[in-house]
Amino acid sequence: MRGRRGRPRRRPRKLYGDRAYHSRDGRRELHRRGIQAKIAWPKSPHGSGLGKQRWVVERTIAWLHQYRRLRVRYERRDDIHKAFLAIGCSLICLKLLQAEECSNSWPCPWLELPVRQTGFAGRT
Repeated sequence: MRGRRGRPRRRPRKLYGDRAYHSRDGRRELHRRGIQAKIAWPKSPHGSGLGKQRWVVERTIAWLHQYRRLRVRYERRDDIHKAFLAIGCSLICLKLLQAEECSNSWPCPWLELPVRQTGFAGRT
């Protein structure tokens, strides 16, 4: 099964942005490059639907920032940073799947795991 002919597309088909990114020159440049601008016009009514896409991106970035290695980039090499990014995404997916499994079955099997005792008083 073949895909599209030619080199893979490197630029996005659409660009989402809020009112702060509006300018006629910017829209003209996007149009020239074949990118559809999804930018709210100034003084347009709120509720255009752009927030739905932006919320997904901002939520995902917030989830990834719970891991310090991704919040502050210590690695100079891109391949190492991409590896930590893949691990972070995998952990987020694992947590979501575990939460979904717990909500579908009660009592939750993850809450019934045996508690390991340590030398600290009252801490596990």
